[in-house]
Amino acid sequence: MTDFSTKSIQSVVIAGGGTAGWMAAAALSRLVARKLNITLVESEEIGTVGVGEATIPTLLTINRLLQIPEPDFIKFTRGTFKLGIKFENWLRDGHEYLHSFGDTGKGCWAGGFQHFWLRGQKEGLADDYGSYCTELKAAEANRFGILSEHKLNYAYHLDATAYGQYLRGIAEASGVKRVEGKIQTVELNQNDGFIESLHLDSGERIHGDLFIDCTGFRALLSEGALNTGFDDWSHWLPCNRAWAVQTELNEEPIPYTRAIAHDAGWRWRIPLQHRAGNGLVYCNDFLDEDAARERLLASVDGKPLIDPRPIQFTTGQRRQYWNRNCIALGLASGFIEPLESTSIHFIQNGIMWLLLMFPDPMLSSASIDEYNQKLRSEAERIRDFIVLHYIANEREGDAFWDHCRHMAVPESLTQRVALFRDSGRVFKPQEDVFSENSWVQVMMGQGIQPEGYHNIADAMSREQLQSFLSDIQRNVNQTVSALPSHADFVNKLVSIAKK
Repeated sequence: MTDFSTKSIQSVVIAGGGTAGWMAAAALSRLVARKLNITLVESEEIGTVGVGEATIPTLLTINRLLQIPEPDFIKFTRGTFKLGIKFENWLRDGHEYLHSFGDTGKGCWAGGFQHFWLRGQKEGLADDYGSYCTELKAAEANRFGILSEHKLNYAYHLDATAYGQYLRGIAEASGVKRVEGKIQTVELNQNDGFIESLHLDSGERIHGDLFIDCTGFRALLSEGALNTGFDDWSHWLPCNRAWAVQTELNEEPIPYTRAIAHDAGWRWRIPLQHRAGNGLVYCNDFLDEDAARERLLASVDGKPLIDPRPIQFTTGQRRQYWNRNCIALGLASGFIEPLESTSIHFIQNGIMWLLLMFPDPMLSSASIDEYNQKLRSEAERIRDFIVLHYIANEREGDAFWDHCRHMAVPESLTQRVALFRDSGRVFKPQEDVFSENSWVQVMMGQGIQPEGYHNIADAMSREQLQSFLSDIQRNVNQTVSALPSHADFVNKLVSIAKK
């Protein structure tokens, strides 16, 4: 058994840059309450995947911890705001719904708003579910703003490469040393199998106590050196290829991501200030590579700014996120396709739990086990949420979607769907990144309609329920009408940025 008690942490080596590497470097140098010797090794010759342009609201947490001014952030990353994701053609061709980040309506201690809405629908009193959500209606109206009397829940569209550069500036200003070079070998201690150093092509050896693997899909440390193992989820998430391309932006940027289903997967469109990010995700069992590339180019609006980039992936997770003295972050830890924009969240989540459990001063097997349990559980919950979009579809006659509709489903997801279908209930684990309302919006958007609702909704008289629903809808409409256009708000922030 490894003796962790002898492993003091004074120096941290981060293998790889990009968003994952520089976010880790910035956070560790700024937020660990003691001085660490931090070195980041990267090569300019090795590119990053760098197509992740959409985020979820959790990114605001680390930006605030790092004291990043929002106007500077929006200007530097050429960012825009994101209130949700519009899913087009997912249930069937011509159908669409918006998964927004906000709360819908008002619930009570016994049940969420959906129970009151379901009773309202039954009695002919309720409008569309989304009409009671400020973020959803603001997205549809192409409006955005930050009002003191009503705080919107939002995330960002951003240039991920620029964000990495911004974080690099923070990290280097806080004492992080960057070393240019390619990793040739990872040297292990012969007695305990811990990583001792990275041997670079220059001949330099970078020694450390704790190593963070940000080498992308290659996972040079966690898999290449430590043989951690990988749990393959492609039987639940069969998409395994993507093409990505940047194009000119021909219209004002909208405050939401578009996810548009096609017969072998889906494609995205993400608006930044200066361009749009586009991609086509597919399963190569149902669409070949050349046809997928041509389909993407035929579907984009605006002139391509680069040649399309192919991406191959296998969905799943590393069996241990923290193995011995190595932590896998970002793509090195695994990959769940970008449907709900969780890639940067996974990086942040790994960093935040590391900060909470940082070895001070020694490694602890109990902390490592807890870290792995936390990250595995969250990845599995996110996996279930993504799988939900695929299994609940009515696209009969498309071989890919027929396959998804009939494939095996994780038991944890089967139970969630059954509970919602029977009763309208969603019980969310405390650390689930997706809210109860997110599950409600996607399940109903994908055609899963509850057969019942909590009887707490029957405590109101018909007149009280009608007034309750009308007041919420009125407040939503008033708030949205007071917001500026999304483009105007972005331009205002950029104009006051200092950086």
